[in-house]
Amino acid sequence: MTIFIGLLIPFLGTALGSAMVFFMKNKINNKVQKFLLGFASGVMLAASIWSLLIPSMDMAEEQGKITWFPAAIGFLLGIVFLLILDVIIPHLHISHEKPEGMKSKFKKTTMMVLAVTLHNIPEGMAAGATFAGAMLENTGITIAGAISLAIGIAIQNFPEGAIISMPLKSEGVSKPKAFLYGMLSGIVEPIGAIITILLTHAVVPILPYLLSFAAGAMIYAVVEELIPESQEGEHSNLGRIGVTIGFVIMMVLDVALG
Repeated sequence: MTIFIGLLIPFLGTALGSAMVFFMKNKINNKVQKFLLGFASGVMLAASIWSLLIPSMDMAEEQGKITWFPAAIGFLLGIVFLLILDVIIPHLHISHEKPEGMKSKFKKTTMMVLAVTLHNIPEGMAAGATFAGAMLENTGITIAGAISLAIGIAIQNFPEGAIISMPLKSEGVSKPKAFLYGMLSGIVEPIGAIITILLTHAVVPILPYLLSFAAGAMIYAVVEELIPESQEGEHSNLGRIGVTIGFVIMMVLDVALG
């Protein structure tokens, strides 16, 4: 039961972050929207580095692999995966017939939800691997240490849930649906953790690739959608300020909470 509760803690962080949509007014002010887009970009950039790429290299080193190889291969595969999806998802970028700044809502929200969800899968698997280590003997990992990691991931997940649900509400999605989409992006974490515990010996060797794959997907979404959107039209400085603040906050959370 302790392990089960521990596995649900990261999901709770995402759900609480997504619930921030219920405190929103009907539409986000344009200045706030620019800041939040930048903030989301900063959060995802920092998470890609400290939550995914660095752990990928650390894990590869522990497994006796070439430190940078899984991180590089997984990252490139993540970029290619999102690039292929970018072609498949209907392209409705700015056109001469449309007002400046109008883009496909479906494409932008799909990219963001998918990127955060992909990030949560290997993060959940990493948590599962920690709990699996605590269940085994002579690993040096304790249940208390595994729960501490889960709490750290939950705190990191809070802004990620919010950066999904709040922009969705701003684009006309109802608050309950926006909350549901944000929350569902985090449900993959306990699922990934349980699968990892059940298949520890098969999953752990490929975790460095999965972590860096998610990093590549997140970086692609940031570069393709979030940063360009935050820089369109007026108040673009707020977008850059948002990137800075989001990056620093997520960096501090990742490093301080391990």
